[in-house]
Amino acid sequence: MDSLTYIIRNLHFGYSSTNVLRGIDLTFEPGKLHAIVGPNGSGKSTLLDILAGHRVPASGDVLINNIPISDHTPSALAKLTAIVPQEFDFNFPFTVFDTVLMGRHPHIPRFSRPSDVDIDMVQTALTTMDIAQLANRTLAELSGGEKQRTIFARALVQDTSCLLLDEPTSSMDIRHALSTMTELTRLAHEGRTVIAVLHDLNLAASYCDRIIILDNGQMHKQGSIEETLTPETIQAVFGVTADITRKPQSDNLIISFDSKDHS
Repeated sequence: MDSLTYIIRNLHFGYSSTNVLRGIDLTFEPGKLHAIVGPNGSGKSTLLDILAGHRVPASGDVLINNIPISDHTPSALAKLTAIVPQEFDFNFPFTVFDTVLMGRHPHIPRFSRPSDVDIDMVQTALTTMDIAQLANRTLAELSGGEKQRTIFARALVQDTSCLLLDEPTSSMDIRHALSTMTELTRLAHEGRTVIAVLHDLNLAASYCDRIIILDNGQMHKQGSIEETLTPETIQAVFGVTADITRKPQSDNLIISFDSKDHS
């Protein structure tokens, strides 16, 4: 699998007269788990959609390995980048197995049947995401967290150099959220480019290598956990008081908030 690097230069995007992203300059390298954080409406999901090729910026450059993203066909992009959206809806009664198998479609020649390799990859992803026991259920029968794990498994079998994830653990229970973040860390450190929009700052602090903080459509700060998730930055961007401590015998930071601070 080839490595993939995103380069964003002076990116601007908006809806009619509303600016959503302004002057964004970023590089996403392989081998790291990148977190995009920020308040609601700061442009996080829009940035992810642009990286996926679902939206076209008003100005600026988006490059994949120094090639403009617009030069890639949808089928070529599907072999490079998989996306786990925040919201998804299926109008047909697909089973969990069939939904995950959809992730192999970019790799299956037209009019061909899935190979044994395709089926094995689906089975592995079902086991990884702890949904093998749900394989024959339809999506309508699943909980929100089970649906999220199914869509995540679909992205895994797509077997791309890059994963884009929009709040991938928002509906999961704690155990599955932690195992999902562990899997993302493993994939990133194997050499993939993994970019996740997260709301939970403690998940970001525990698992991610790099934090990008957006505020009001602009870059507020980017860098390591220690450089970005400081009490001063959290106060400035999120408007809450935070206390940062280091977990004993660990490099992980723990962020606690004042429950009475609603400013």
